[in-house]
Amino acid sequence: MSKKLAGYGGIGLVLLVLTLLICLGIGSVALPVKDIALIVLHRLPWVKDPIHPTWNPSFEQIIIMVRLPRVLLGMLVGAALAVAGAGFQGVLRNPLADPFTLGVSSGSAVGASILIFCGMQYSLIGAWTLPAVAFVTGSATLWGVMALARERGKIPTNSLILSGVVMQSFLGAVVSFLTAMSKETVNEILYWTMGGLSLRGWSYTAILLPYFLVGLLLVWSRARSLNLLSLGERQAAHLGVNVEGLKMMVLLVSTLLTAAAVSMAGVIGFVGLVIPHVIRLIVGSDYRLLVPLSAIGGGIFMVWADTLARTLLAPTEIPLGVVTAFVGAPFFGYLLYRSKKQRKGLGA
Repeated sequence: MSKKLAGYGGIGLVLLVLTLLICLGIGSVALPVKDIALIVLHRLPWVKDPIHPTWNPSFEQIIIMVRLPRVLLGMLVGAALAVAGAGFQGVLRNPLADPFTLGVSSGSAVGASILIFCGMQYSLIGAWTLPAVAFVTGSATLWGVMALARERGKIPTNSLILSGVVMQSFLGAVVSFLTAMSKETVNEILYWTMGGLSLRGWSYTAILLPYFLVGLLLVWSRARSLNLLSLGERQAAHLGVNVEGLKMMVLLVSTLLTAAAVSMAGVIGFVGLVIPHVIRLIVGSDYRLLVPLSAIGGGIFMVWADTLARTLLAPTEIPLGVVTAFVGAPFFGYLLYRSKKQRKGLGA
């Protein structure tokens, strides 16, 4: 297993670094990959001394102040959503589940939309008011869904999914109502609900990083239990797994990962659905591989999606959620078709 993880992980990290270098060079000012690599290495304290600046100083400003924080934030957002997706799919034992199944994204969007509608997005703690409120309302949505689904101290999977669908529909209607009623802020609300990484500096990356690292380690630490849970709740319980405790812990961590990502970048769909499923098709359903590789795959996917969003119709920027939906919706349809075909085959 360790050799398999090292092999796939090594390939994934190489692709991640190549994605970083290539996407940093794409934009209104095209930058050579060699200069990008030297600029990034020159900023590392243990590497900078042997490297002497030979590049245009304006290149360094573009990379360090504009593109690098955006690309790194995109990697973190994509990785967080993908790990959350893997966690939801493991707990719900449904490969079509994703971080938005339980309505967390809609809950975060409601908090952000109310602030924007009332003109209070900078009222409490400055620029961090919007992300903080989105995080709180997303977390509160999880509490509401779990309270609605709880039966005699347990949380049945079917009840949890149905409660999430109901909550997501209701909160989505609230966001739509606020959008329809707003006049001056309608564009800002729409932009938030469609996601984006523009005007995001280093501080956003610094805040999201600890949430992602802690969430990744917690979900990954439950990989063996998730493997046993895939056999069925009764079988997992007989093998010593605290099923309800596992479900509660993974759901909570996955929701917090989703809320943290949404609070930084707005609502971005399908990443948590597409990436874990693609990784599962490549390496199988072992969560010891699936969780870390989903993080790498989510980072790569999000950076390329954001690169397309900011360059495809430049200088106009496409909302990031629109780009991920163009990729994710057809893939979701393919998964439904494949699942339907498999059920027919079993029935035959």
